[in-house]
Amino acid sequence: MLVVGDVLVDVVVRPDGPLQPGSDTAASTALAGGGSAANTAAWLADAAVPVVLAGAVGDDALGAGARADLVAVGVDDGGLAVVAGVATGTCVVLVAPDGERTMLPDRAANEHLTRADVDRAWAVAGGPRAPSRLHLAGYTLIHPGSRAAGRHALDRARAEGVPTSIDASSAAPLRAMGAAAFLDAAGPVDLLFANDVELDALGGEAVALSSCAAIVVKHGAGGATWTDGRTRLDVAAAPTEVVDTTGAGDALSAGYLSAAVAGADPGAALEAGVVLAARAVASVGARPT
Repeated sequence: MLVVGDVLVDVVVRPDGPLQPGSDTAASTALAGGGSAANTAAWLADAAVPVVLAGAVGDDALGAGARADLVAVGVDDGGLAVVAGVATGTCVVLVAPDGERTMLPDRAANEHLTRADVDRAWAVAGGPRAPSRLHLAGYTLIHPGSRAAGRHALDRARAEGVPTSIDASSAAPLRAMGAAAFLDAAGPVDLLFANDVELDALGGEAVALSSCAAIVVKHGAGGATWTDGRTRLDVAAAPTEVVDTTGAGDALSAGYLSAAVAGADPGAALEAGVVLAARAVASVGARPT
């Protein structure tokens, strides 16, 4: 399977209390792997799905560490490009007491992902054949530097009959880009992953389904829904203690895709998705522990 998109190093910050503007707020901090595509790839590997990640890191220590972290969890890094003279992407993640997170990303090397990078990763993932499936992080289309690479990946998948999925990624940049522009950049895809706020930013279920054969809607503590506009399947969230919601949506996508690759129907795939999401929110950081 081929995953295309962002690779980040997260600086996870858990303040001990309300932020004090202009002064100090005690906090605990940690460096952790991040980036929606990299997180999804890591969770897929954790679920025993062979996965190649097409992404870009800088030629710095953070980039080397990001690559090593992905390899350690089983992701094939043969599709990762190293961009000379550019920093690896980073993201400050502020985690509130209830586990909700606010993110401040610097995409850096992610804006340098190219069509050639995608083609190289495609060859690694598919060997003499095409990859079994393509999953794209929506950030790749939202941001202009990587947009051509993202569109190329989707166009090639459609041309070669490879099933496609895309994650809407984040509501605020979706609104900034505009729903019509995002859906036009994506083109027709087999499956869209979005949370409730992201789906609203895309114009709602009916608008999204005009471009996607089916949607998985992530409701957080409310579980998840699959619909193709005719049938609707709802699955409750798996019980867990919420520590940090960072990466929960990526884990849900990976759980769904891992089951789908194995032949599961949408209901069973949703179940697998919420189970993996429950694991993700039970620990700090966006990756398997």
